[in-house]
Amino acid sequence: MGISRYPSTVTMPQAKPPYPSLLEFLSERFPSVTAETWAQRITQGKVLDEAGHPLTPDFGYAPGRQIRYFREVAAEPVIPFAESILYEDDELLVACKPHFLPVTPGGRYVNECLLNRLRLKTNNGNLAPLHRIDRETAGIVLFSVNPGSRDRYGELFRRGGAEKSYEALSRCVPPPGTTGWFVENRIVQGEPWFRMSVAPGTVNARSRINLVAVRGELARFQLQPLTGKTHQLRLHMSGLGFRIANDRLYPELQPESPDDFRNPLQLLAKMIRFQDPVTGTAREFISPRELSW
Repeated sequence: MGISRYPSTVTMPQAKPPYPSLLEFLSERFPSVTAETWAQRITQGKVLDEAGHPLTPDFGYAPGRQIRYFREVAAEPVIPFAESILYEDDELLVACKPHFLPVTPGGRYVNECLLNRLRLKTNNGNLAPLHRIDRETAGIVLFSVNPGSRDRYGELFRRGGAEKSYEALSRCVPPPGTTGWFVENRIVQGEPWFRMSVAPGTVNARSRINLVAVRGELARFQLQPLTGKTHQLRLHMSGLGFRIANDRLYPELQPESPDDFRNPLQLLAKMIRFQDPVTGTAREFISPRELSW
């Protein structure tokens, strides 16, 4: 059994009376967990209010109110790769994530995520990620250390003030001639829900892609996302005909199977650069990881 050491939070959304009971709300909000399981967790004092007090079944619904709970999974997979801390001060922590490790808890993963590993390693329960990368992707992830300055760093990422550079390998080598591409389109949630797709409409995803080198049947690219949509680089590479090596989602969904730790997705968040909104310092962090080139 995997049980999180740290609580997750869910906010009761706006709703019209009659309001659901606590059990009804949790069962509807998290359909993958049975009502019987939620009832047991409530009885065991595992569902809390904002102050950390256990809730009872008659706890009243209140739009905007927060509930805390501890994620549980029956059998949590172990990710046999270690993260590293590249930099840490009173405001920021910069980590380098291995392939296969999620940034935050989700699905089958509770403690096997970068956030909870770092919380345990630093003994700082206030850590919060400032941005995300896919579970299958390795590389740089920034965390806020100080809740007091968190919004200033969050705004930096929301307005696109951080320059990011990725590396990717593809077994689809471009024909001679073109070595650079600018891709822009609209990315929306696809089917199944965990895949994204390109759709008509207002552009919301932009990337610069450059061919760096070719070695035999393998091509190396530098990718610069100008926006931050989910799976953006994977979709844009796939759309150009350059499927990223070992990508199991794009262009076609592969049959479900256990993680193949010998063949990770060849995508790496290599560099991030920005003007620190708190200190004014020019920051640049580079991952020491390398792809299988």
